[in-house]
Amino acid sequence: MNERIIEIDGIKLCSDTFGKLNDPAILLIMGAQSSMIWWEEEFCQRLADAGRFVIRFDNRDVGRSTTYEPGQPKYTFEDMADDAVRVLDAYEIKQAHILGMSMGGMLTQMIALRHPERVITITLLATSNFASHLPPMEDKVMDFFSNIGDIDWKDESSVIKFTIDKSRILVGSKHLFNEKKIGVLAANEFARGSNMASMNNHALLAGGESYLARTSEINVPALIIHGTDDPIIPFKHGQNLAKEIPGAVLLSLEGTGHELHYDDWDLIVDSIVEHTSRSN
Repeated sequence: MNERIIEIDGIKLCSDTFGKLNDPAILLIMGAQSSMIWWEEEFCQRLADAGRFVIRFDNRDVGRSTTYEPGQPKYTFEDMADDAVRVLDAYEIKQAHILGMSMGGMLTQMIALRHPERVITITLLATSNFASHLPPMEDKVMDFFSNIGDIDWKDESSVIKFTIDKSRILVGSKHLFNEKKIGVLAANEFARGSNMASMNNHALLAGGESYLARTSEINVPALIIHGTDDPIIPFKHGQNLAKEIPGAVLLSLEGTGHELHYDDWDLIVDSIVEHTSRSN
């Protein structure tokens, strides 16, 4: 690991890299309530081995980046989109391929519109522009979050159990749920986190609506990757992105849920490498 703390504009952003700095850069942006460790090291290394300089980082309120009091986020989605550009600036990278998952995919769309001069291509994984006509998350997800009870965010076992339970309902029908692996990642996240309860601030953020309404204006090559069994952002959201963004390509992951499952890595990595090669 090559972790570093970027101190800029009064905040701290923790980043990590794989590969050679002179190779084409891919910036990875993870989803809500999740630090960069969910971009697993082997996944990142596979991209690096294919000739990419891979950067992952902790968004605000997760991992080792700046955190705020629970319930009091002092930033917006626009600020988070700008954070990604701050990371590129720290590595003196003028342009990069951007890969975002879930909330990170929403931020990726915003970056493509807010900072188009910094973006070569985008890859949108399990995400949406959240247009009003699209279906909501499945009832099982809503039921889970409404019945999770009190979580002791300072207790490792409590946080790990929450993470495992949440991950279990997001897995698709194609894949076996690897509880041991999720538990290890959750323990790693707990060990790195400075204030685990702050991750919930992501659910309180405002902003971004004006950009997500302009998805059709994105003018860089776009790869949409979406599981057909995604229970939190249903497959129709991915199909809609593919229709909205001019020239976008849709990669459907049959039977995959809201997850970056190991069994899909070969296909996903190969598709990303091909996608990011066409503009190098």
